[in-house]
Amino acid sequence: MLRLVTRDMPVPGDGEVLVRVAAAGVNRPDILQRLGKYPPPPGASPVPGLEIAGTIERSRSDRWIEGAEVCALVAGGGYAEYCTVPAEQCLRIPEGLALHEAAALPETFFTVWTNLFERGGLRGGETVLIHGGTSGIGTTAIQLARAFGATAIATAGSDEKCEACRRLGASRAINYRTEDFVAAVRDTHDAGVDVILDIIGGDYLPRNLECLRMNGRLVQIGLLGGARATLNLSLILQKRLTITGSTLRARTPCEKGAIARALESNVWPLIARGDVRPIVYSTYPLAHAAEAHRALESGRVIGKLVLLP
Repeated sequence: MLRLVTRDMPVPGDGEVLVRVAAAGVNRPDILQRLGKYPPPPGASPVPGLEIAGTIERSRSDRWIEGAEVCALVAGGGYAEYCTVPAEQCLRIPEGLALHEAAALPETFFTVWTNLFERGGLRGGETVLIHGGTSGIGTTAIQLARAFGATAIATAGSDEKCEACRRLGASRAINYRTEDFVAAVRDTHDAGVDVILDIIGGDYLPRNLECLRMNGRLVQIGLLGGARATLNLSLILQKRLTITGSTLRARTPCEKGAIARALESNVWPLIARGDVRPIVYSTYPLAHAAEAHRALESGRVIGKLVLLP
């Protein structure tokens, strides 16, 4: 259960900052942590919350001054009024964004950038299939793929969600409840797609391999459908496929900082121009975090939910 309690004020260590939290993003890993299936890494706060935006109250780093407004990826502790963060994991608020919008950036933008572009190597002119197109990850991936000149195809669970994917820039949206996504992809891209970004896993694995073209790349970042699947290795050999994936939470501050700098260079200008935006579906008071979790679990959310301490 999620209960609002009073805890001691966190104290920043060397190279960290203390942020007074104005808003905190809600993500599926928070739900898994609540269920006991995604424990925080050693040394991380047991309080849920992986992304925040707010004002630096105290700095023990030369990188940031007190009073600066930032958004940040954190390993835990975001569902709170105050949160400590390694300084390199903070980013300036993109021009034109409110704090509650900025809180919806770090978890999904870090994840999409490092997986879709760094590990998956998506380039302009290529085609990517994005599963869960209206999730926080999906809405981010569709927009970034379009912004960098790639063609995005998305799957979603209703006609309404498919329309939302198209509005964000997907060239095609497939309702997986009424269509076979393998057949739908082949209908328009007979040779297959170049990259797949998948949050499902399980029995999607063999179907994903069927959708990939020669030298295609499957990037696995979630296991909503399970961690085990049957794999036809001959397809990997015949098509020269690459299967990769990663998690973000347990990476070192140095690794996360490198992703943050890449985002500031490559993506933050797109946000400032309005080409890419975080999609905030709704906000909730921090005391109603349980209600936010229920909304996310319901499957009706398009984009992100944000808590306001």
